[in-house]
Amino acid sequence: MADQSDKAALYWKANVRLIVISLAIWAFVSYGCGILFRPLLAGISVGGTDLGFWFAQQGSILTFIGLIFFYAWRMNTLDKELGAGEE
Repeated sequence: MADQSDKAALYWKANVRLIVISLAIWAFVSYGCGILFRPLLAGISVGGTDLGFWFAQQGSILTFIGLIFFYAWRMNTLDKELGAGEE
């Protein structure tokens, strides 16, 4: 019983850590690169517009989609490691 609760605690600790890291990356890309660092990125051209505008319009969305796939892959790996899979 204690082994099962230890695995559950470890599982949720890893899950919450992964969520916090993913949200921090997404916030940095969308808020940081799209708004705060936009003046610094204005000199770099991507597709006919500056890089800060690109991050605000496309980069944050693409980063979010990438994070969704990374989260799903990592959680499947964690499920297999800790025996919480959907077999």
